[in-house]
Amino acid sequence: MVKIVVTGIGLVSALGGSLEDSWQNLIAGKSGIGLHQPFPELTPLPLGLIGEQPSELTMLTRMVVASALQDSGLVSPLPDCAVVIGSSRSFQASWEILARQIYEDGTNLPLSCFGNWLNTLPHMNAIAAARQIDASGIVLAPMTACATGIWSIAQAAMLIQTGQCQQAIAGAVEAPITPLTLAGFQQMGALAKTGAYPFDLHREGLVLGEGAAVFVLESAELAKQRQVKVYGEILGFGLTNDAYHSNSPEPKGKSAIAAIKQCLERSGLSPGDIDYIHAHGTATQLNDRMESMVIQHLFPQGVAVSSTKGSTGHTLGASGALGVAFSLMALKHQILPPCLGLQQPEFDLDIVTAARLSKIRQVLCLSFGFGGQNAAIALAR
Repeated sequence: MVKIVVTGIGLVSALGGSLEDSWQNLIAGKSGIGLHQPFPELTPLPLGLIGEQPSELTMLTRMVVASALQDSGLVSPLPDCAVVIGSSRSFQASWEILARQIYEDGTNLPLSCFGNWLNTLPHMNAIAAARQIDASGIVLAPMTACATGIWSIAQAAMLIQTGQCQQAIAGAVEAPITPLTLAGFQQMGALAKTGAYPFDLHREGLVLGEGAAVFVLESAELAKQRQVKVYGEILGFGLTNDAYHSNSPEPKGKSAIAAIKQCLERSGLSPGDIDYIHAHGTATQLNDRMESMVIQHLFPQGVAVSSTKGSTGHTLGASGALGVAFSLMALKHQILPPCLGLQQPEFDLDIVTAARLSKIRQVLCLSFGFGGQNAAIALAR
């Protein structure tokens, strides 16, 4: 089996404009969430904005791809590098602006008003990243709701394992702060009113955040030849679907349990080998209840658990990619990141409430998305 390692990371979040800034603010117990009103027609809400106004998808992608390449010591052109960059919302913001123009101005708009709308098709962000690095090989653009980030990394790992490439740029980018997204989640009753409090008895719901994380994956053999630093190894992953409901997790977590078991088996690990779980932890009633039940069912008591969404907000499709980045930093620095916002735990878990030094060898990162998408990935030093 080909050993796959991570040699570069590019990250931007509400916590900071780089991986290092975001990590330092995370372990310092800081939050990038604040009360904002980016759209005058909607009430102010807690949001994880990167800047003062909602970010633009293409800009975030260019930033993190460039950072990942620089971090890994790679320079374009990279013709044989695969590109696997996903997003659950993609260019939705652009389509909302276009829809508003049509609605306000009538349907007889000149063709020039539409610009090159082909560039805003869902997969075009991954194509743009391929152009950025002059990659002419495989390009994939996964869209699996909030499991997109881990899905993307898993697909890239499979491409390397099957010999289709030796290197891949993989991750997810999300710029989801749009009127429709906010109104939709609000209509569902899923949005928090004051902040994100994962696993807390008084949790209110999710806080939307912007963010992106992209990784350079390569075979361990190539990384050794290039003599570059390695953040960690991808041991295995598990991907399943509930086939149950459009936005509610299956109550007993059967499919989520199957994904984790699949991941552990592929990684050659037992539940007792996991030192830290980066939980999905959305701070919604249903997700946190299901996820806690699954962790308690599968893992011995005392495994460290935290969700970083109390610091970054929920970045939807990018959340798993951010989770993997923070998990790799935890392995590198041997520091467990805190679950910010937790005051009164509802569940009997060893939740990390403040950053702490710990011996960490293997970690598990989890994502659960609408439509019952379940993803788990195991990482090692």
